[in-house]
Amino acid sequence: MRSIVVLFGLVSACFWGTGLANEAGQVDTSAKRDTTPMRLSTSPADLKWSALPERPGVQFATLTGDPKTGPYTQLRKFPAGHDNPLHTHSSELTNVVITGTWYTGPDAAAARDFGQGSVVVMPAGWPHVSGCRPGIECLIYQIGKGKFDFNPVTRGAGKGR
Repeated sequence: MRSIVVLFGLVSACFWGTGLANEAGQVDTSAKRDTTPMRLSTSPADLKWSALPERPGVQFATLTGDPKTGPYTQLRKFPAGHDNPLHTHSSELTNVVITGTWYTGPDAAAARDFGQGSVVVMPAGWPHVSGCRPGIECLIYQIGKGKFDFNPVTRGAGKGR
């Protein structure tokens, strides 16, 4: 249910924009138009991509904030067939799949696949595996509520949580 609410909120924010509708369904044009320039307007090809030190092969492009110190947003590219072993993160992550089939779950056997448009909220401290299924690289929009970290979990250490 939470995933549906999060997905609805993201879709609403993306498609409703700033228009105000009256009871007749018409757009209210009496409000002053915001002429403030966009803070960020770019395509993935124009972004500065960097290697993710914790996970060879994974690249990221920070859009807002700083993942080394606190909350952030970024795009992440996972090569097709990339697997992340069991791990946790110290802060909650929200991931929106743009391309590819990304998977996550408490272990490889229970991992679920998430395709284009999927929204996955991962709570802080949740032991999980993740990665990109073979075939096409995964492009993910990620929102981190705190600094990013990748904390490997040894088998058995995450049980009982």
